[in-house]
Amino acid sequence: MKSLIGPFSQIITLDQLPLKGLINDEDLDIRKNAGIIEEGGVIVDVVPFSKSGTYDRIEEIKNECVLLPGLVDSHTHMCWGGNRAADYSLRISGATYQDILKRGGGIHESVRKTREASKEELTKGLKARMDRHLNEGVTTVEIKSGYGLSVNDEIKMLEVIQGQAQQRSTDIISTCLGAHVRPAEFETNQDYLEYLVRELLPEVKRKGLAKRVDIFVEDGAFGLNESKWYLEEAKKLGFELTVHADQFSPGGTQLAVDLNALSADHLENSDDKEIKCLAQSNTVGTVLPGASLGLGMKYAPVRKLLDAGVCVAIASDWNPGSAPMGDLLIQAALLGASEKLSTAETFAGLTFRAAQALGLSDRGMIKAGKVADFIAFETDDYREILWHQGKMKPSSVWKNGKRVK
Repeated sequence: MKSLIGPFSQIITLDQLPLKGLINDEDLDIRKNAGIIEEGGVIVDVVPFSKSGTYDRIEEIKNECVLLPGLVDSHTHMCWGGNRAADYSLRISGATYQDILKRGGGIHESVRKTREASKEELTKGLKARMDRHLNEGVTTVEIKSGYGLSVNDEIKMLEVIQGQAQQRSTDIISTCLGAHVRPAEFETNQDYLEYLVRELLPEVKRKGLAKRVDIFVEDGAFGLNESKWYLEEAKKLGFELTVHADQFSPGGTQLAVDLNALSADHLENSDDKEIKCLAQSNTVGTVLPGASLGLGMKYAPVRKLLDAGVCVAIASDWNPGSAPMGDLLIQAALLGASEKLSTAETFAGLTFRAAQALGLSDRGMIKAGKVADFIAFETDDYREILWHQGKMKPSSVWKNGKRVK
Protein backbone atom coordinates (compact mmCIF):
# COMPACT_ATOMS: atom_id res chain seq x y z
CA MET A 1 0.00 0.00 0.00
CA LYS A 2 1.49 3.32 -1.11
CA SER A 3 0.76 6.22 1.25
CA LEU A 4 1.27 9.97 1.06
CA ILE A 5 1.80 11.71 4.41
CA GLY A 6 1.84 15.52 4.70
CA PRO A 7 2.06 18.37 4.12
CA PHE A 8 4.82 19.40 6.51
CA SER A 9 6.01 22.99 6.81
CA GLN A 10 9.58 21.72 6.90
CA ILE A 11 11.04 18.24 6.46
CA ILE A 12 14.57 18.11 7.87
CA THR A 13 15.86 15.14 5.89
CA LEU A 14 19.43 15.08 7.32
CA ASP A 15 20.40 13.73 3.88
CA GLN A 16 23.85 14.52 2.46
CA LEU A 17 25.35 15.24 5.88
CA PRO A 18 28.75 13.80 6.84
CA LEU A 19 28.99 10.80 9.12
CA LYS A 20 31.92 12.33 11.01
CA GLY A 21 32.93 15.76 12.23
CA LEU A 22 31.31 19.16 12.48
CA ILE A 23 28.12 20.23 10.69
CA ASN A 24 26.73 23.71 10.12
CA ASP A 25 23.01 24.45 10.09
CA GLU A 26 23.47 25.83 6.57
CA ASP A 27 24.23 22.25 5.48
CA LEU A 28 20.74 21.03 6.35
CA ASP A 29 18.47 19.83 3.53
CA ILE A 30 15.11 21.46 4.32
CA ARG A 31 12.08 20.56 2.20
CA LYS A 32 9.21 23.03 2.58
CA ASN A 33 5.52 22.16 2.20
CA ALA A 34 6.55 18.61 1.38
CA GLY A 35 5.22 15.11 1.93
CA ILE A 36 6.50 11.61 2.43
CA ILE A 37 5.64 8.77 0.08
CA GLU A 38 5.82 5.52 2.06
CA GLU A 39 5.26 1.92 1.07
CA GLY A 40 5.73 -1.21 3.13
CA GLY A 41 7.32 0.67 6.01
CA VAL A 42 10.00 2.20 3.78
CA ILE A 43 10.34 5.76 2.48
CA VAL A 44 9.83 5.88 -1.30
CA ASP A 45 10.39 9.60 -1.80
CA VAL A 46 10.17 13.10 -0.34
CA VAL A 47 8.09 15.28 -2.67
CA PRO A 48 6.27 18.61 -2.88
CA PHE A 49 2.90 17.84 -1.33
CA SER A 50 0.08 17.31 -3.81
CA LYS A 51 -2.97 15.06 -3.53
CA SER A 52 -3.19 14.71 -7.31
CA GLY A 53 -0.97 11.62 -7.45
CA THR A 54 -2.09 7.98 -7.33
CA TYR A 55 -1.99 6.73 -3.76
CA ASP A 56 -3.74 4.00 -1.82
CA ARG A 57 -3.95 6.27 1.20
CA ILE A 58 -3.42 9.96 1.94
CA GLU A 59 -2.76 10.95 5.54
CA GLU A 60 -3.28 14.69 5.60
CA ILE A 61 -1.60 16.75 8.34
CA LYS A 62 -3.81 19.67 9.40
CA ASN A 63 -1.40 21.65 11.59
CA GLU A 64 1.91 23.25 10.69
CA CYS A 65 4.65 20.78 11.60
CA VAL A 66 8.36 20.18 11.26
CA LEU A 67 9.33 16.58 10.50
CA LEU A 68 12.52 14.88 11.70
CA PRO A 69 13.72 11.28 11.51
CA GLY A 70 12.77 9.15 14.53
CA LEU A 71 15.27 9.44 17.36
CA VAL A 72 17.75 6.62 18.02
CA ASP A 73 18.84 6.11 21.65
CA SER A 74 21.98 4.03 21.29
CA HIS A 75 22.91 3.47 24.97
CA THR A 76 20.44 2.69 27.76
CA HIS A 77 20.02 0.44 30.81
CA MET A 78 16.21 0.63 30.85
CA CYS A 79 15.54 -2.80 32.38
CA TRP A 80 16.01 -2.84 36.16
CA GLY A 81 14.39 -3.66 39.49
CA GLY A 82 13.92 -1.30 42.45
CA ASN A 83 15.36 2.21 42.46
CA ARG A 84 18.47 4.10 43.56
CA ALA A 85 16.91 7.11 45.27
CA ALA A 86 19.09 6.50 48.36
CA ASP A 87 22.23 6.60 46.21
CA TYR A 88 21.09 9.83 44.61
CA SER A 89 20.52 11.41 48.02
CA LEU A 90 24.08 10.45 49.02
CA ARG A 91 25.57 11.82 45.80
CA ILE A 92 23.92 15.23 46.03
CA SER A 93 25.22 15.39 49.60
CA GLY A 94 28.79 14.90 48.35
CA ALA A 95 29.49 11.16 48.07
CA THR A 96 31.11 10.09 44.80
CA TYR A 97 29.83 7.42 42.43
CA GLN A 98 32.96 5.34 43.06
CA ASP A 99 32.66 5.65 46.85
CA ILE A 100 29.06 4.43 46.80
CA LEU A 101 30.03 1.53 44.54
CA LYS A 102 32.88 0.48 46.85
CA ARG A 103 30.49 0.51 49.83
CA GLY A 104 28.23 -2.01 48.10
CA GLY A 105 25.73 0.48 46.72
CA GLY A 106 25.43 1.76 43.19
CA ILE A 107 25.27 -0.98 40.58
CA HIS A 108 25.38 -3.60 43.35
CA GLU A 109 22.09 -2.25 44.74
CA SER A 110 20.43 -2.54 41.34
CA VAL A 111 21.78 -6.08 41.04
CA ARG A 112 20.16 -7.05 44.35
CA LYS A 113 16.81 -5.56 43.35
CA THR A 114 16.89 -6.94 39.81
CA ARG A 115 17.73 -10.44 41.02
CA GLU A 116 14.78 -10.26 43.43
CA ALA A 117 12.37 -9.03 40.74
CA SER A 118 10.24 -11.42 38.71
CA LYS A 119 10.17 -11.29 34.93
CA GLU A 120 6.66 -9.85 35.22
CA GLU A 121 7.87 -7.02 37.44
CA LEU A 122 10.81 -6.24 35.16
CA THR A 123 8.52 -6.32 32.14
CA LYS A 124 6.07 -3.88 33.73
CA GLY A 125 8.81 -1.35 34.49
CA LEU A 126 10.44 -1.68 31.08
CA LYS A 127 7.12 -1.37 29.27
CA ALA A 128 6.35 1.92 31.03
CA ARG A 129 9.75 3.34 30.10
CA MET A 130 9.40 2.14 26.52
CA ASP A 131 5.98 3.75 26.23
CA ARG A 132 7.36 7.08 27.43
CA HIS A 133 10.37 6.89 25.14
CA LEU A 134 8.22 6.22 22.07
CA ASN A 135 5.86 9.03 23.05
CA GLU A 136 8.91 11.34 23.17
CA GLY A 137 10.05 10.34 19.69
CA VAL A 138 12.50 7.46 20.23
CA THR A 139 11.78 4.85 17.56
CA THR A 140 14.95 2.75 17.98
CA VAL A 141 16.58 2.01 21.34
CA GLU A 142 19.48 -0.07 22.61
CA ILE A 143 18.90 -1.78 25.98
CA LYS A 144 21.60 -3.47 28.05
CA SER A 145 21.48 -6.20 30.63
CA GLY A 146 24.04 -5.85 33.43
CA TYR A 147 22.00 -5.86 36.63
CA GLY A 148 21.83 -9.65 36.85
CA LEU A 149 25.53 -10.63 36.89
CA SER A 150 24.77 -14.35 36.93
CA VAL A 151 23.84 -16.62 34.07
CA ASN A 152 20.23 -17.04 35.22
CA ASP A 153 19.66 -13.37 36.02
CA GLU A 154 21.36 -11.99 32.92
CA ILE A 155 19.31 -14.39 30.81
CA LYS A 156 16.19 -13.27 32.71
CA MET A 157 16.91 -9.65 31.84
CA LEU A 158 17.68 -10.38 28.20
CA GLU A 159 14.51 -12.44 27.85
CA VAL A 160 12.47 -9.55 29.23
CA ILE A 161 14.17 -7.18 26.77
CA GLN A 162 13.62 -9.63 23.91
CA GLY A 163 9.99 -10.00 24.93
CA GLN A 164 9.46 -6.28 24.57
CA ALA A 165 11.29 -6.31 21.24
CA GLN A 166 8.67 -8.72 19.93
CA GLN A 167 5.71 -6.71 21.23
CA ARG A 168 6.65 -3.04 20.87
CA SER A 169 6.47 -0.61 17.97
CA THR A 170 9.97 0.58 18.87
CA ASP A 171 12.91 -1.38 17.48
CA ILE A 172 15.05 -2.74 20.35
CA ILE A 173 18.71 -3.66 20.06
CA SER A 174 19.79 -5.77 23.04
CA THR A 175 23.31 -5.81 24.48
CA CYS A 176 24.77 -8.23 27.02
CA LEU A 177 26.53 -6.23 29.75
CA GLY A 178 27.34 -9.13 32.04
CA ALA A 179 30.71 -7.41 32.56
CA HIS A 180 29.22 -4.40 34.36
CA VAL A 181 30.99 -4.99 37.69
CA ARG A 182 32.16 -8.12 39.50
CA PRO A 183 29.46 -9.55 41.77
CA ALA A 184 30.32 -10.32 45.40
CA GLU A 185 30.28 -14.10 44.94
CA PHE A 186 33.44 -14.00 42.79
CA GLU A 187 36.87 -13.32 44.31
CA THR A 188 38.63 -11.91 41.24
CA ASN A 189 37.64 -10.10 38.07
CA GLN A 190 39.36 -12.72 35.92
CA ASP A 191 37.41 -15.54 37.55
CA TYR A 192 34.17 -13.72 36.83
CA LEU A 193 35.06 -12.85 33.24
CA GLU A 194 36.05 -16.45 32.55
CA TYR A 195 32.67 -17.52 33.96
CA LEU A 196 30.92 -15.14 31.56
CA VAL A 197 32.86 -16.41 28.57
CA ARG A 198 32.43 -20.04 29.53
CA GLU A 199 28.79 -20.05 30.63
CA LEU A 200 26.87 -16.85 29.87
CA LEU A 201 27.92 -15.76 26.38
CA PRO A 202 27.41 -19.18 24.72
CA GLU A 203 23.90 -19.34 26.23
CA VAL A 204 23.09 -15.80 25.05
CA LYS A 205 24.24 -16.74 21.58
CA ARG A 206 22.38 -20.08 21.58
CA LYS A 207 19.12 -18.39 22.55
CA GLY A 208 19.64 -15.44 20.19
CA LEU A 209 19.17 -12.90 22.98
CA ALA A 210 21.88 -10.42 21.94
CA LYS A 211 24.46 -9.89 19.21
CA ARG A 212 26.46 -7.32 21.17
CA VAL A 213 28.53 -7.27 24.35
CA ASP A 214 29.71 -4.37 26.48
CA ILE A 215 32.12 -3.96 29.40
CA PHE A 216 32.64 -1.20 31.97
CA VAL A 217 36.34 -0.27 31.72
CA GLU A 218 37.03 1.74 34.87
CA ASP A 219 38.53 1.73 38.35
CA GLY A 220 36.12 -0.25 40.50
CA ALA A 221 34.92 -2.23 37.49
CA PHE A 222 37.37 -3.83 35.02
CA GLY A 223 40.94 -2.91 34.07
CA LEU A 224 42.33 -2.55 30.57
CA ASN A 225 44.11 -5.89 30.29
CA GLU A 226 41.26 -8.01 31.61
CA SER A 227 38.77 -6.03 29.51
CA LYS A 228 40.85 -6.65 26.41
CA TRP A 229 40.92 -10.39 27.12
CA TYR A 230 37.15 -10.50 27.63
CA LEU A 231 36.33 -8.50 24.52
CA GLU A 232 38.65 -10.60 22.38
CA GLU A 233 36.97 -13.77 23.65
CA ALA A 234 33.53 -12.30 22.97
CA LYS A 235 34.64 -11.35 19.48
CA LYS A 236 35.77 -14.94 18.85
CA LEU A 237 32.24 -16.04 19.75
CA GLY A 238 30.86 -13.71 17.07
CA PHE A 239 29.65 -10.78 19.18
CA GLU A 240 29.86 -7.14 18.15
CA LEU A 241 31.61 -4.92 20.68
CA THR A 242 30.90 -1.68 22.48
CA VAL A 243 32.72 -0.27 25.50
CA HIS A 244 31.96 1.91 28.52
CA ALA A 245 35.03 4.13 28.18
CA ASP A 246 36.67 7.14 29.83
CA GLN A 247 33.85 7.95 32.21
CA PHE A 248 36.12 8.73 35.17
CA SER A 249 39.59 8.13 33.67
CA PRO A 250 40.98 7.75 30.13
CA GLY A 251 42.14 4.54 28.49
CA GLY A 252 39.01 2.66 27.50
CA THR A 253 38.57 4.50 24.22
CA GLN A 254 41.94 3.35 22.90
CA LEU A 255 40.94 -0.23 23.73
CA ALA A 256 37.63 0.18 21.88
CA VAL A 257 39.40 1.51 18.80
CA ASP A 258 42.08 -1.18 18.89
CA LEU A 259 39.37 -3.87 18.86
CA ASN A 260 37.24 -2.12 16.21
CA ALA A 261 34.32 -1.72 18.58
CA LEU A 262 31.20 -0.12 17.13
CA SER A 263 31.29 2.58 19.80
CA ALA A 264 33.14 3.93 22.80
CA ASP A 265 30.59 5.37 25.23
CA HIS A 266 30.73 8.06 27.94
CA LEU A 267 34.01 9.91 27.15
CA GLU A 268 33.64 12.48 29.94
CA ASN A 269 37.37 12.16 30.66
CA SER A 270 38.71 11.56 27.16
CA ASP A 271 41.94 13.45 26.59
CA ASP A 272 43.57 14.67 23.37
CA LYS A 273 45.12 11.25 22.73
CA GLU A 274 41.76 9.49 23.03
CA ILE A 275 40.05 12.05 20.81
CA LYS A 276 42.70 11.70 18.11
CA CYS A 277 42.47 7.92 18.04
CA LEU A 278 38.67 8.09 17.77
CA ALA A 279 38.90 10.57 14.91
CA GLN A 280 41.23 8.24 13.00
CA SER A 281 38.90 5.25 13.46
CA ASN A 282 35.44 4.07 12.48
CA THR A 283 34.42 3.75 16.13
CA VAL A 284 31.56 6.07 17.11
CA GLY A 285 32.02 8.25 20.18
CA THR A 286 28.76 8.07 22.13
CA VAL A 287 28.27 10.81 24.70
CA LEU A 288 25.85 10.50 27.61
CA PRO A 289 24.76 13.90 28.97
CA GLY A 290 22.22 12.23 31.28
CA ALA A 291 25.06 10.70 33.29
CA SER A 292 26.79 14.07 33.60
CA LEU A 293 23.57 15.65 34.85
CA GLY A 294 22.87 12.81 37.27
CA LEU A 295 26.40 12.74 38.67
CA GLY A 296 26.97 16.49 38.68
CA MET A 297 30.10 16.13 36.54
CA LYS A 298 31.41 17.66 33.33
CA TYR A 299 30.04 16.75 29.92
CA ALA A 300 32.10 14.80 27.43
CA PRO A 301 34.20 17.23 25.32
CA VAL A 302 31.80 17.09 22.38
CA ARG A 303 32.97 20.26 20.67
CA LYS A 304 36.55 18.99 20.62
CA LEU A 305 35.40 15.57 19.44
CA LEU A 306 33.46 17.01 16.51
CA ASP A 307 36.16 19.50 15.55
CA ALA A 308 38.66 16.63 15.49
CA GLY A 309 36.46 14.68 13.07
CA VAL A 310 34.79 12.12 15.34
CA CYS A 311 31.39 10.59 14.61
CA VAL A 312 29.48 11.61 17.76
CA ALA A 313 26.22 10.00 18.89
CA ILE A 314 24.12 11.35 21.77
CA ALA A 315 22.34 8.82 23.99
CA SER A 316 20.39 8.98 27.25
CA ASP A 317 22.16 6.30 29.38
CA TRP A 318 18.73 5.86 31.01
CA ASN A 319 19.45 3.87 34.18
CA PRO A 320 18.39 3.88 37.85
CA GLY A 321 21.67 5.25 39.18
CA SER A 322 23.53 7.92 37.26
CA ALA A 323 20.91 8.84 34.63
CA PRO A 324 17.38 8.28 35.96
CA MET A 325 15.76 11.13 33.98
CA GLY A 326 15.77 9.29 30.66
CA ASP A 327 14.64 12.30 28.61
CA LEU A 328 16.86 12.16 25.54
CA LEU A 329 15.73 15.42 23.94
CA ILE A 330 16.15 17.51 27.11
CA GLN A 331 19.60 16.03 27.69
CA ALA A 332 20.69 16.69 24.12
CA ALA A 333 19.41 20.28 24.20
CA LEU A 334 21.29 21.05 27.42
CA LEU A 335 24.44 19.38 26.10
CA GLY A 336 24.24 21.40 22.91
CA ALA A 337 23.91 24.69 24.79
CA SER A 338 26.91 23.86 26.99
CA GLU A 339 29.17 22.44 24.29
CA LYS A 340 28.14 24.93 21.57
CA LEU A 341 26.73 22.44 19.10
CA SER A 342 24.85 23.51 16.02
CA THR A 343 21.27 22.35 15.74
CA ALA A 344 22.37 20.14 12.85
CA GLU A 345 25.06 18.49 14.99
CA THR A 346 22.58 17.75 17.75
CA PHE A 347 20.01 16.30 15.35
CA ALA A 348 22.70 14.18 13.66
CA GLY A 349 23.84 12.84 17.04
CA LEU A 350 20.30 11.74 17.83
CA THR A 351 19.58 10.08 14.49
CA PHE A 352 21.88 8.71 11.78
CA ARG A 353 25.07 8.98 13.82
CA ALA A 354 23.41 7.18 16.72
CA ALA A 355 22.24 4.51 14.27
CA GLN A 356 25.87 4.09 13.19
CA ALA A 357 26.79 3.31 16.81
CA LEU A 358 24.40 0.35 16.57
CA GLY A 359 25.67 -0.78 13.18
CA LEU A 360 22.43 0.35 11.48
CA SER A 361 22.52 2.14 8.13
CA ASP A 362 18.82 1.91 7.26
CA ARG A 363 17.51 4.73 9.45
CA GLY A 364 18.21 8.18 10.83
CA MET A 365 17.50 10.10 7.61
CA ILE A 366 14.36 10.91 5.67
CA LYS A 367 15.27 9.70 2.21
CA ALA A 368 14.30 6.99 -0.24
CA GLY A 369 15.15 3.51 0.95
CA LYS A 370 15.31 4.32 4.67
CA VAL A 371 12.93 2.96 7.30
CA ALA A 372 9.82 5.16 7.53
CA ASP A 373 10.44 6.31 11.11
CA PHE A 374 9.77 10.01 11.63
CA ILE A 375 8.45 12.46 14.22
CA ALA A 376 6.54 15.73 13.87
CA PHE A 377 6.70 18.84 16.06
CA GLU A 378 3.96 21.48 15.97
CA THR A 379 6.02 24.41 14.75
CA ASP A 380 6.98 25.86 11.36
CA ASP A 381 10.64 26.44 12.30
CA TYR A 382 12.98 23.54 13.19
CA ARG A 383 15.07 25.83 15.42
CA GLU A 384 12.23 26.06 17.92
CA ILE A 385 12.69 22.42 18.90
CA LEU A 386 15.96 22.99 20.77
CA TRP A 387 14.99 26.55 21.73
CA HIS A 388 12.43 24.97 24.04
CA GLN A 389 15.34 23.00 25.59
CA GLY A 390 13.68 19.66 25.03
CA LYS A 391 10.27 20.58 26.46
CA MET A 392 8.69 20.66 23.01
CA LYS A 393 7.79 17.02 22.38
CA PRO A 394 6.64 15.38 19.16
CA SER A 395 2.94 15.76 18.46
CA SER A 396 3.01 12.73 16.14
CA VAL A 397 5.25 9.67 15.77
CA TRP A 398 5.39 7.24 12.84
CA LYS A 399 7.08 3.84 13.06
CA ASN A 400 7.54 1.87 9.83
CA GLY A 401 5.11 4.27 8.17
CA LYS A 402 2.33 3.73 10.70
CA ARG A 403 1.28 6.51 13.04
CA VAL A 404 1.71 5.33 16.63
CA LYS A 405 1.05 8.67 18.34
